[in-house]
Amino acid sequence: MIRGLYTSGWSMRVGIKKMDVFSNNLANAGTGGFKRDTVISAAFPEVLTRRINDTGQGINPRGILGNMELGSDVGEIYTYFDQGPLQQTDGALDLAIGGSAAAFFTVGMADGQGGWAEYFTRDGSFTLNNEQQLVTKDGYVVMGENGPIILTGSEIKIMRDGSVYSDGVFVDRLLIRQFDNTETLRKYGSNLLQRTADTVEAEFTGTVLQGYLEQSNVNIVTEMVNMISVIRAYEANQKVLQYQDSTLERAVNEIGTVR
Repeated sequence: MIRGLYTSGWSMRVGIKKMDVFSNNLANAGTGGFKRDTVISAAFPEVLTRRINDTGQGINPRGILGNMELGSDVGEIYTYFDQGPLQQTDGALDLAIGGSAAAFFTVGMADGQGGWAEYFTRDGSFTLNNEQQLVTKDGYVVMGENGPIILTGSEIKIMRDGSVYSDGVFVDRLLIRQFDNTETLRKYGSNLLQRTADTVEAEFTGTVLQGYLEQSNVNIVTEMVNMISVIRAYEANQKVLQYQDSTLERAVNEIGTVR
């Protein structure tokens, strides 16, 4: 009976995690370049169960009852890096990457030692800060091959290879990172990604599109269906847990009662 309580309870915990992920996807359906997540379930490891306080009776001296499985557990949070739809904006500082779902704009955060910590994004809705640096909406500096990109001219032209021109003068080339396996990247926050020790860089095979923005790859209908499925599974586990608790209560209070 206790095993059933643990199994239902743990399944409810998994449902809560799934709901958090699907809700986050839905909340970011309008966030440019956002990549949706999903929860990969895994079998919960078997747990050795023992009886306590009665091992000295000789019947079961070790007190081992066997193994107990608690159903499913959260195996990993998997991110889908497929490209979202492109929207034409005609904005000079609106950029998108086409032809490669594994390539990203590189943005920098000052590391306090005169260098830059690199992060990656597909959200190309850039702007200029007070220092005329090309930055993200959250203020992260967009990196070129020679450092931060500074634009002082009135006419900005960005070529398909990432070359940046200001009033016809070459400024720099956007630092585009492409990776062999996007599964090695980890979400950092603020719609950014960071590499891990397993991340391997590859040659850029896509193109930079000026005047376009990549939209989120979240399908609102799919996420809502997923949320409804999670709610129904959670309610089912909740009812099973209540039934088991009720049965256990009767067993404790009624079995063995002298009438």
